[in-house]
Amino acid sequence: MKQHSRLCGRFFFVCAGIVAGVFAAAAHAEYPERPIRLIIPFPPGGSNDVLGRYVGIKLVDRLKEQVVVDNRGGANGIIAAEMAANSAPDGYTLLMVSTSWVMNGAVRKLPYDLEKSFDPIAMIGTSPNAIVVNPKGPYKTLKDLVADAKARPSIINYASTGVVSFNHFGGELFKKAAGIDMVHTPYKGGGPAMTDVIAGNIPVMFTSILQVLPHVRSGLIRMLAVGADKRSPVLPDVPTVGESGYPGYEVAVWWGMVVPAGVPARAQEKLRTLINAIVNEPDTKKRLLADAAEPVTMTAAQMRKMVQAELRKWGETAKVAGIKVE
Repeated sequence: MKQHSRLCGRFFFVCAGIVAGVFAAAAHAEYPERPIRLIIPFPPGGSNDVLGRYVGIKLVDRLKEQVVVDNRGGANGIIAAEMAANSAPDGYTLLMVSTSWVMNGAVRKLPYDLEKSFDPIAMIGTSPNAIVVNPKGPYKTLKDLVADAKARPSIINYASTGVVSFNHFGGELFKKAAGIDMVHTPYKGGGPAMTDVIAGNIPVMFTSILQVLPHVRSGLIRMLAVGADKRSPVLPDVPTVGESGYPGYEVAVWWGMVVPAGVPARAQEKLRTLINAIVNEPDTKKRLLADAAEPVTMTAAQMRKMVQAELRKWGETAKVAGIKVE
């Protein structure tokens, strides 16, 4: 029996040593050790996709691991956000977020908690709202659109990336500002909505300048106005909504990255440091500014505070604009 006890004791210490060694090795392993999944909550072609892929490519060079883009459109980003919230908090899942991510939480009951289910990683940039139309259509100016909408109330459709999206808020706020009634037509993302505007299947879209700028420059889309307090330096001939006769209309979209809550601090800090470095790179700043987007960096605490402020802001805006979820 004594010999058996000694053998069991030795076996226990050997096993304990092996386990301790495994955990020690894991603790000192260089993150990341395998590909990272970057979930983008909208289909290809929209601003979230464009910026997310750009940052993902830049991360590959720095992490020395693949960043696999996973487009998960639907429900204005809720499907993707729920998937991310339920993912293992191991640092191998990133979620691209934007203004719509917060807008959902301002007016909807969600299957996750915006503040508790995610940890903020980094901001990327911000861009003004824009009102665009098909160039072959009848609208040359914003006043043309308003005049037609007043003459034909509830007839003109406008596209957005989904119910309670940034574009939806932009459209409803403009209806209030101009005293008109247009019909909201939600799409599953900015790419599909923009495609239908170019094809002439829908006459108007509210979107970010970043998303449509290449098509404006190529003549496939006409921009009637920008929703900012001053004209965009990349489109100096396009007036603001205020200059067009509807003062006080200012709407902007922002983009950032979050991870599921509980990701190890070491992994979070590495991702934050790298993404902030990417945003601060001269090439990135030049690209964003050329696309009428302003690069933005924040600490984790600043980003969390911003999300809290955005929740309050868009909840109040929804009441003013009469935005409701059916």
